[in-house]
Amino acid sequence: MERRTFLRGAVIGSSAAAFGGTLMHGAAYAAPAQPGAGPYGALGAADANGIQLPAGFTSRVIARSGQTVAGTSYRWHSAPDGGACYTDGAGWIYVSNSEVNPSGGASAVRFDSSGTVTGAYRILSNTRQNCAGGKTPWNTWLSCEEVDRGYVYEADPYGVNASVQRAAMGRFKHEAAAADPVRKVIYLTEDESSGCFYRFVPTTWGNLSSGTLQVLKAGTATSGSFTWANVPDPDGSPTATRSQVSGSKKFNGGEGCHYANDTVWFTTKGDNRVWQLNLANNTYELAYDDSLVPGGAAPLTGVDNVTGSSFGDLYVAEDGGNMEICVITPDDVVAPFLRITGQSSSEITGPAFSPAGNRLYFSSQRGTSGSSSAGITYEVTGPFRT
Repeated sequence: MERRTFLRGAVIGSSAAAFGGTLMHGAAYAAPAQPGAGPYGALGAADANGIQLPAGFTSRVIARSGQTVAGTSYRWHSAPDGGACYTDGAGWIYVSNSEVNPSGGASAVRFDSSGTVTGAYRILSNTRQNCAGGKTPWNTWLSCEEVDRGYVYEADPYGVNASVQRAAMGRFKHEAAAADPVRKVIYLTEDESSGCFYRFVPTTWGNLSSGTLQVLKAGTATSGSFTWANVPDPDGSPTATRSQVSGSKKFNGGEGCHYANDTVWFTTKGDNRVWQLNLANNTYELAYDDSLVPGGAAPLTGVDNVTGSSFGDLYVAEDGGNMEICVITPDDVVAPFLRITGQSSSEITGPAFSPAGNRLYFSSQRGTSGSSSAGITYEVTGPFRT
């Protein structure tokens, strides 16, 4: 993914209007641009699954909570959340967390080269409120507990090896994880209103059993330089990890996290922002802030899970909002990519691309009824930019 700053001279696409101009404080705005100015065009009418998509894209239901996955005897978990895809021979695997407490964990669906489901199974059990997580370069899944003094668990998406608790990665209300193979660290978000942004530096890259937990230090501004400081007690008791280091920068409800090309992006739900760390020069800035869009026309609200495509687009899922996944492009366009209708009491979770980049997986965590037992996991296929 090409490193860039979103919304500098951006086009903000929405169903109502689009604006050209920067989203920095005190900025002037240009005249409205073409409505819905996303890379795939306007959304069409809802399909049989209740999903609005651009022309050329189709959706299908992969799994429903409490029901057996088609062609298997495995019953899909409640409240599907964070997810990732893995190559599996000529096919692939989609992993999904379960955000229930107790008995959260994670499951996987296996696909053959044509996209047919060939299996489904549990990869992590007896954990609590597994929200988001992240994929490692050595093809394991980091499943994060979103509870006070929660753990990160490392699970095997192929269902061969037993999952392992990774206590060295710190005990706090974990949300998401993103691996940086250049600096050989794992970035971690914290879902607290005064949460921090962390990185874990393993003693040996590829082995998360030991290492150093560090927290980001910076000023109170929305941009500037940052440094890292060791967290003295990653166990978080009696003092929470976010309260141990003076000068640690606070973020309002850390959510999704994604790394590519010397940049890490993460979302904060409390203020509906997307943050960008430029790792090559140790600076940070806002990539998106809906409060700076004039006239209440922000196309992206309720920021949550985030993933990236090989082309360089970011896909940000909404928790609430219009139940959309919005795309943020390398040329600074923000627009809805899809919208789920009739599920206003749910949230979109777990966006992840298949290895070929032509299928996007995600879930509606609570489906049409608003219950964690009514989650739906989808696949969208089409001409994604790769």
